Amino acid sequence: MSAERETIRLDKWLWHARFFKTRTLAAKQVTGGHVRVNSEKAQKASHTVGPGDTLTFPQGRVIRVIEITGIGARRGPAPEAQALYIDHTPPPDPKPANPETTRVGGRPTKKDRRDLDRVKGEIKDP
Repeated sequence: MSAERETIRLDKWLWHARFFKTRTLAAKQVTGGHVRVNSEKAQKASHTVGPGDTLTFPQGRVIRVIEITGIGARRGPAPEAQALYIDHTPPPDPKPANPETTRVGGRPTKKDRRDLDRVKGEIKDP
């Protein structure tokens, strides 16, 4: 006989791993069709998951790709929750700095204000 794989409800695991603040929020994401388990949409919060499964879901503006490594017995502290998964989320693209809108800091000088007014066309060049 083969040993049964240890499983847990999807909404409960997402809550244990601290991806969502409440289990209700996790269940709403799952029933809304926003969570995929091994590339298949999970329709019910009671969908069972276990170690080796891959979850894909949005969290804020980031699409998270998570591999489950453990089940967890409780919703413990963050280090305990982070031990339940491996994060395969790609890093965000670095935004190029725009020197016109990037402010180094401090108040603009009088010269800075005149230059800005020239760019806007409020002051004519001498």
